[in-house]
Amino acid sequence: MEIMQEDNRPILAQKLGRLIVASPLVRVSAVLVLPFIGVVAAFGIAPDTVTEPVARTAVVQNLALPIARPDTDAVPGYWREARIQRGDTVAELLARLGVEDPDAAAFLRSTRSARTLYQLIPGRVMRARTTADGRLLTLRYRSGSTVLSVERFEGAYRVTEAPAEFERRVQMMSGEIRSSLFAATDAAGLPDSVAIQIADVFSTDIDFHRDLRRGDRFAVVYEMYYDHGEPARSGRVLAAEFINQGRTYQAVYFEYDQGRGGYYTPDGKNIRKAFLRSPLEFSRITSGFTNARFHPVLRQWRAHKGIDYGAPTGTRVRATGDGVVEFAGRHAGGYGNLVVLKHQSKYTTWYGHLSGFARGTRKGARIAQGDIIGYVGATGLATGPHLHYEFRINNVHQNPLRVVLPAAPPIDPAQKPGFVAAAAPLAEQLQLLRGIRFARLD
Repeated sequence: MEIMQEDNRPILAQKLGRLIVASPLVRVSAVLVLPFIGVVAAFGIAPDTVTEPVARTAVVQNLALPIARPDTDAVPGYWREARIQRGDTVAELLARLGVEDPDAAAFLRSTRSARTLYQLIPGRVMRARTTADGRLLTLRYRSGSTVLSVERFEGAYRVTEAPAEFERRVQMMSGEIRSSLFAATDAAGLPDSVAIQIADVFSTDIDFHRDLRRGDRFAVVYEMYYDHGEPARSGRVLAAEFINQGRTYQAVYFEYDQGRGGYYTPDGKNIRKAFLRSPLEFSRITSGFTNARFHPVLRQWRAHKGIDYGAPTGTRVRATGDGVVEFAGRHAGGYGNLVVLKHQSKYTTWYGHLSGFARGTRKGARIAQGDIIGYVGATGLATGPHLHYEFRINNVHQNPLRVVLPAAPPIDPAQKPGFVAAAAPLAEQLQLLRGIRFARLD
C-alpha cells in the first residue's frame, strides 16, 4: 500500500501541473495543495456524517424614535459637510453641499442675522441638511465659540446663535528636537498654542533661545476640544516633560483654588521661579553680557551689562517677574523708551529700546510675571530692532543668563493630599510616553 502511494504521487503532480496551466484560480489552489499530497484524506469528512444543527434565535427590539420637528426632522433629509477653502464664497459652499434652493440662497444674502456666514475661515467645516431634491432644511457653521444655525421652520427660515458645546478630550504626545521647538511640535502634530505653553512652563529653567540641542525630547499631556468630531481648539497643558541636554524637567498642573492654579514638579515644588529666564517668548541673542564690547553706534569699546535680543519691531516684551513699575518713558541716555521694574526689595529689571509701552504700563503700576509691558523697537542708541534687557541686584548688574534665580513658594502643606491625588495619574501618563517616538494617544 505504501508503494502504491509513492508511485501515485508523480501522476497526481502531472495532473495538477496541467490544471495549473489551464486556470489561474486552480493555479493558486494547487500551490496550496501540493505540500499536503498524501495526507489530504486525514482532514476529510467521512461520508454520511451528520453534523449538529446551528441554533438560531430571532431578536426583536423596539426603538423609540426622536420627536420630529415641523418642516425639518419630519422631512427626510441628508447631512453633508464641506471644508472651507481659501477664497470660498457662501454660494460655492452651498453648491458643494448639494443645496439647490433659490429661496434659501436669497434669504442668506438678504438677512443681517446670518452675517457670520460671510466670515468664512479656511479649514473650518460647514454642515447642511437637505432634501433629496436639494431644498435646505438646516445649515450649521461654527465661528469661534459660537454656532450659527439656519433652520427651515413652518415654511420660513430662522437664524439662531448659541454657544458651541465642545467635547473635551485629553491627548498625549511626544517628540524630539531636530532643529527648533516649533519644528518638532509641527512634526508631532501639536498645535502652536500647546508649543507656546510648553516653552512658558519651562521658561525659568530652559532658555529656548540658546539651550536647545538636537536630540532633546519632550512629552506633553494636554486638553483638546472638539466640535462634532472636528478639533476646535486646544486647551491647557496638564503635564509636560522636557529632557534638555540630558537633564529631565517635569511639570504637572494643579488647580489649588477655583480658577487658580500653577505648575509644580511631581513632588510638589513650584516649577515657577521668581523670574523668567527671558523677556521674549522666542528670539535670538545678538549681544551677550560682557565687560568689553565694540559699541556699533559709539564706535568704541565699552562694557555691555545686559543681553540684547534681536526680534522684529512690535514683538511683545514680558515682565520677567512680579513687580512695580519704577520708570516708564523716554530715557535721557541711550536706552530710548525704557521700562524699569522693581521686584521685592533688591531686584530690578530694565527693558530698553522699546517701540512703545503696553496699556497700563506707568509708574507705580503693579505688574505680574509674564504681563506684556512693551514692544520691541530701535529707540535710543540702536542700529536695529532689539530688546536690551538688564538684571540688577542692589543696582549691581548681573548676567541674566547665569544668575541664580530665587524659587517661588511650593505647594501649601494643607493642599498636599489633593495635589498628590491629582499629580499621580499625570505623572503616570508622562512615564507612559517616555521612550515613545512621535506618538499621539487619545
